[in-house]
Amino acid sequence: MKSLDVAVIGSGIGGSLISALNADKNLIMFEKDSNLGGCASTFKKYGNYYNAGATTFVGYENGQRLKNMFDFIGLAPNITKTDIAIRVVQNGKIIDRIKNFECFLENIEDVFPNQNNRLFWTKIKEIDEKFWKLKNVYYGKFGFRKYVKTSMFLAELIVTFKSSIFKSANCFIQECLGDIGKDYMDFIDSQLLITIQTTSKDISLLSMALGLSYPFHDVFYVNGGMSALIEDIVKKVEVRKNEEILKIKKDTNGWILKTTNSEYKTNKVILNSSIYQSANLFEDNEIIKYYNQFSFSDQSAFVTYISLNCDLDFLEHYQFIFDDILPNSISRSFFVSFSKKYDEKFSKNGYSITISTHTKANYWKNLSKNEYEDKKLETQNFISNKFLEYFSNVKKENISKIFSATSLTFNRYLNRYNCGGKAIGFKNMLDLPSSNTPFNGLYNIGDTVFAGQGWPGISIGVDVLHKEINGSS
Repeated sequence: MKSLDVAVIGSGIGGSLISALNADKNLIMFEKDSNLGGCASTFKKYGNYYNAGATTFVGYENGQRLKNMFDFIGLAPNITKTDIAIRVVQNGKIIDRIKNFECFLENIEDVFPNQNNRLFWTKIKEIDEKFWKLKNVYYGKFGFRKYVKTSMFLAELIVTFKSSIFKSANCFIQECLGDIGKDYMDFIDSQLLITIQTTSKDISLLSMALGLSYPFHDVFYVNGGMSALIEDIVKKVEVRKNEEILKIKKDTNGWILKTTNSEYKTNKVILNSSIYQSANLFEDNEIIKYYNQFSFSDQSAFVTYISLNCDLDFLEHYQFIFDDILPNSISRSFFVSFSKKYDEKFSKNGYSITISTHTKANYWKNLSKNEYEDKKLETQNFISNKFLEYFSNVKKENISKIFSATSLTFNRYLNRYNCGGKAIGFKNMLDLPSSNTPFNGLYNIGDTVFAGQGWPGISIGVDVLHKEINGSS
């Protein structure tokens, strides 16, 4: 039985970053699949490469945690800055989400005229800028010192944002913009769904500001696919692909891991798995009870993958917003990611395209086999037809391959039905899972624990956990 200092289970963004930051330790990162990255992975099918999910890379800016982490591990990522973060298409009108604030404001005023547009979007941008300058960002439980540090963070939030920290997103929209029309509200909510997995009715002003502001930052295209970036991150880490963790048992002086290949003894276990399915790894009733207290986040994704043979030029990202909710979905929009034409790996056999929308995980779990295939084809056909309708110069015969994935697909390959955790609000913050647990040497990282989804949110959690396991929290 091999002995370890740290075992990291799962190679998603959080697992890969925390492994790379601690590569000097006796550490192994385990991955069930042959591809690294989890929801941010790349896979090969029909001879072509596809990104598993949406492919925006954001947070790599001077002074930001993610950039500091890359500098620490000595990696300059193979990325290209995009001029337009997202082209949003809605009822024949276009809103380009770009970093230049004045140009964006002119665009939004043209599409959704409102006397307080400048006031609204300036406030959104200012809140976001203030948040990323906070000094005491921390969230931990199960220890007096951790609660003190968490309290310091909450106090800094209140001092920085004052009464607005308690304001709901919808309340701020109403106060600032008034009774905006359905189209403008659909635009805001569709943006929020792709960034923080929910709409304005369920979140705070702070969460909305963070969700709407990411295109005001540098946004990048990852050359060679997301898994290429993950592979570069963990280049100095011992990685075991195709080795699934079957059971984790508490031992007198640590933990015993039983995998599909062997057994290991380790002092620390870091789970980069969904918090809602982590209980399945344990037999200890107290640990199972701990993980089962977190109510399942039923939100997932429906993703369509396309290989497209044509010589046309495209942006990297589009979002299409419709008046009605998509079939078998909870969203009025879908998000399209194109590979770059010059990407030798991804565009070798034509453009590689990932199109995603939001759906409920349990919806697909509860269908019969025939119903499942019928509903899956129905949603795929809707997406492909709308795609061809907008890109009128693209013909159906230009699509050489098309197939789709649901929550069942993600569970088969990634051991998770849902996509992302619950949006953070001031009211529910203390109920959220932290990276540390009540059990010595057991930790969690990723998008279902503090601080949430995407590279910037997960990097906050990684920063907190890295200090925790190295005794500097």
